[in-house]
Amino acid sequence: CAAYWQQVVDMNDHQKTAFTSKIIQSLFNTVTKKKIAVLGFAFKKDTGDVRETPALMVCDMLMKDGAIVHVYDPKVLIEDALTEFKYHDLEVNMSQFIFSKSPEEACDGAHAIIVLTEWDEFKSYDYKSFYDKMMKPAFLFDGRNMLDHEAMVNIGACAGQGTNQRPTSRSATQPGLCE
Repeated sequence: CAAYWQQVVDMNDHQKTAFTSKIIQSLFNTVTKKKIAVLGFAFKKDTGDVRETPALMVCDMLMKDGAIVHVYDPKVLIEDALTEFKYHDLEVNMSQFIFSKSPEEACDGAHAIIVLTEWDEFKSYDYKSFYDKMMKPAFLFDGRNMLDHEAMVNIGACAGQGTNQRPTSRSATQPGLCE
């Protein structure tokens, strides 16, 4: 029984690693000094609970590759996020881990947006206005598979999908999509 649950944990870790590796690969194999907007840090929507949140591993991997991560979450406090990093013995360079007061602030000038918590409000954002203020090519990675990917592509974003979603007719790795 314990071996089964360890396999579940290992598979979850593999999915987070694969998702983050896909992000880095899509951004031309490096995120060094690139602003990455992370929407959602909580383990699940409607809570400020960060215990065992997938955002922890994703943000850590991005920062280790040199990204400047700007997080917006409606309920999570930076102090709680830092406590969770510390609990897992992960060091955080505060110049690379910034909590934003709004999604607009997090996305302004970003190279990519990553959705990591399925907050309902994230579905209603004006992603066209985010896109207009992002670095180009602009990428969007939906780790919760909750956004309309065709709509994101139609506004010009290179829309990558989470690891659990069937590919659409276009994906972030197809040549020509981000030209």
